[in-house]
Amino acid sequence: MLSEFVERMAKTTSKAHPWHGISPGDKAPDIVTAFIEIVPTDTVKYEIDKETGYLKIDRPQQYSNIIPALYGFVPQTYCGDGIARLASEKAGKRVEKGDGDPVDICVLTEREITHGDIILQAIPIGGFRLIDKGEADDKIIAVLKGDSMYQQFTELSQLPEMVVKRLRHYFLTYKNLPDEPAVMELANVYGREEALEVIRTAMDDYAQLSL
Repeated sequence: MLSEFVERMAKTTSKAHPWHGISPGDKAPDIVTAFIEIVPTDTVKYEIDKETGYLKIDRPQQYSNIIPALYGFVPQTYCGDGIARLASEKAGKRVEKGDGDPVDICVLTEREITHGDIILQAIPIGGFRLIDKGEADDKIIAVLKGDSMYQQFTELSQLPEMVVKRLRHYFLTYKNLPDEPAVMELANVYGREEALEVIRTAMDDYAQLSL
């Protein structure tokens, strides 16, 4: 019957949910699987629809800001209470909660990757601790595993200064609207060891979820 055929095909071709159905990797947090949502050529901001796992249009990019690296998240992570406690400790101020999303990651590569909705292996080298309206919103900075140019960098501090400035400028301004106060606050810039701690904490937060 047609209904049986459709059901059988659905079972054999179903796509794993990028947040919940993909492993962060056997070597996480030292090497992580990253799901990429947007790339530097995108003029529309895409993000995962949490219910279906499909990419959706969040919004057209309103201004000239473009993401200066591949951007996505680490599967099976969650910015919850543990991330908020870590942010409070490291920032020296109370952070009420995590932003409720998987931990974000930017992946540097010399190669032109033309679209998102892909997974790759990334090596974390540092991160930005951003506070978004009182919520912890870490951005892990990583390099593409095997990249001939960027894999030489093992710490954020080793990157060319302009690369770090571009990343910082993007994240401090990409949510800004004209004539309104800035939304994002940069609490800390950190290196590899703290980036690994953030990922481990976000993995622990995810393990506490009731999905």
